[in-house]
Amino acid sequence: MRREAVTPRPDWEASVRSQGLVYVDTELPDGEVMSYWDETAAYAFGLEEVLRLEEATAELHRMSVAAAEHVVARRRYAEFGLPAWAAEAVARSLREAPPSLYGRFDLHYDGTWPPKLLEYNADTPTSLVEAGIAQWFWLEETRPEADQWNSLHERLVATWAKIGAGLHDGRVHVAFSNEDESGEDQMTAGYLAETARQAGLAAELLAIQDVGWDGRRFVDAADRPVTTCFKLYPWEWMLTEPYGPLALDPGTPTTWIEPAWKLLLSNKALLAVLWELYPGHDYLLPAYLDSPRGMTEYVAKPLLGREGGSVRIVTAAGEITNPSQYGDEGFCYQQFRALPSFDGNHVVLGSWVVGGEPAGAGLRESASLITDNYSRFLPHYIDAPRLT
Repeated sequence: MRREAVTPRPDWEASVRSQGLVYVDTELPDGEVMSYWDETAAYAFGLEEVLRLEEATAELHRMSVAAAEHVVARRRYAEFGLPAWAAEAVARSLREAPPSLYGRFDLHYDGTWPPKLLEYNADTPTSLVEAGIAQWFWLEETRPEADQWNSLHERLVATWAKIGAGLHDGRVHVAFSNEDESGEDQMTAGYLAETARQAGLAAELLAIQDVGWDGRRFVDAADRPVTTCFKLYPWEWMLTEPYGPLALDPGTPTTWIEPAWKLLLSNKALLAVLWELYPGHDYLLPAYLDSPRGMTEYVAKPLLGREGGSVRIVTAAGEITNPSQYGDEGFCYQQFRALPSFDGNHVVLGSWVVGGEPAGAGLRESASLITDNYSRFLPHYIDAPRLT
């Protein structure tokens, strides 16, 4: 793995916008506008390196599912900050294995082995449009002879087809929050809806704020039943809202994607349970729920928080705090491992899982040790001829 300076395409902004990356501009606190998509540099991987990373991703997913099964078997819901009334629904969801579409591991990886798990965004991960579409077109236009760690689109379509084969109704609602002003949630939902259509399903976009309840079932804005719903809206939010208990009620005829048990994987308490079940594992960092347990350098991560939320980093040099507000739901204390720095840029590797299988990568850079809303997305390629 290496970082290379490259020359941006002359029409790069129009190109990525046409591919759905409408949230390409990021306004900084001082009012300056920065581009979220950055093709002034790219990351190159070796083929064998990618194959090993895929194996690591598959193993981490297997371990995470096993950890969720352990939590349910031991009824350790309180450690995840989950309300008692939701416990049986989460257990039933895991037991019945309803459809699941995707997730994204965030890994510490600098080109040396092994990678280390930072967190698992298993419920509502974003950065999908840039990882699945924009960087592939960048590759096609700049390095058509090369390959990329990217089978996201094909795996999404295939997984939707598999999901569709088990549905009585081929209509799927794809819900997103219309309170997201950047457009990222809507475009991510739109892309997922398109992959569902390519799989033969009748997919319709729906703002989650427009989902209603008619006394028996959830309905859309036209009062049609919502029988299958992919929701780009975290379970942790749903559980705090009035319709949360209805969404988990076994008598409610709605299949939710992601299923309720995936909230165990997106909760930072997973990191501590993984370390407990697999102590010393090559792909894990020490993590605990009760305290740092003597660690002099650690990251305090709120248990809940979409895409990471607020964190506090404690190092020998002092403390770094994400400016976002903290919740009061408890913390997971994970050993601090500074993000790899390439030319002063701190990078995190996002490794995607679709249908339970490794599906591709996306890399985000930040000027700070915390990957936040001011990070940049950089494309990558495999430094080997494309496999046919």
